[in-house]
Amino acid sequence: QVQLVESGGGLVQAGGSLRLSCVASGRPFSSRNMAWFRQAPGKEREFVAAINRSGGTTNYANSAKGRFTISRDNAKNTVYLQMNSLKPEDTAVYYCAAAAPWITALHTSPREYDYWGQGTQVTVSS
Repeated sequence: QVQLVESGGGLVQAGGSLRLSCVASGRPFSSRNMAWFRQAPGKEREFVAAINRSGGTTNYANSAKGRFTISRDNAKNTVYLQMNSLKPEDTAVYYCAAAAPWITALHTSPREYDYWGQGTQVTVSS
């Protein structure tokens, strides 16, 4: 079992920045690819970014490229999402997700992730 707890969400003006954190407990964190997803009201959950076990490879949604950075600190069992130049359309609940340890690809489908946090709300005002 893996437990994931997100934090760092909040209300920010357009153009501002936020840093989300996700702390993992349970099975070895460093053996899993990690990802961030988001879900806005009335919309499906969508991929934002993913990072491999070592942190050396990342994958981003087009909407996140150039503005968001995913990183991880395996010593702290934590994955981060630095979000800059935020836009009102970034408003959503952001979820941290962990893949099964045998998964090597950085998948963009939520079906490929086994464990999820409770989410943290990000609201960007115009």
